[in-house]
Amino acid sequence: MAICCCCGRNCEIRHNAYIRQQVIIGDNCVIGNSCEVKNSILFNHAVAPHFNYVGDSILGYKAHLGAGVKISNFKLVPGTITVEIDGKLFDTGLRKFGALLGDSTDIGCNVVLNPGSIIGRGSVIYPNTNWRGVLPPGKMVKNKAACEVVTRKSIQP
Repeated sequence: MAICCCCGRNCEIRHNAYIRQQVIIGDNCVIGNSCEVKNSILFNHAVAPHFNYVGDSILGYKAHLGAGVKISNFKLVPGTITVEIDGKLFDTGLRKFGALLGDSTDIGCNVVLNPGSIIGRGSVIYPNTNWRGVLPPGKMVKNKAACEVVTRKSIQP
């Protein structure tokens, strides 16, 4: 396998970034500190600024990943990755397929995008969300995980 990386103009490749094989980075992109990018395309102005993993994915124009976003690209159980669209299952034929992020998407801190995620143009996913599937353009995913506050038992010194 040939190892190839093509980087556009005015990009920031920050310290400890790990750019692996088959990566195309457009103009004015950011690959931040401690990010790993593999088999992916980043269109112009896409940013993965810190602690991100981007594998087997496409990030559209002005797509933004918050800190710690992981784009999971490998299906844990045997078989190829499927994507459900309008109630129908489509087999990608791929064992590894991360995500397709439309233009101007914004993915919040510590989001996990599961294999085969497709995020429509202009959509937003709130922080700490575990997302799987297709999100239509112009939508928001809000994570409203409940927090419980309880009385702490006394601590013995």
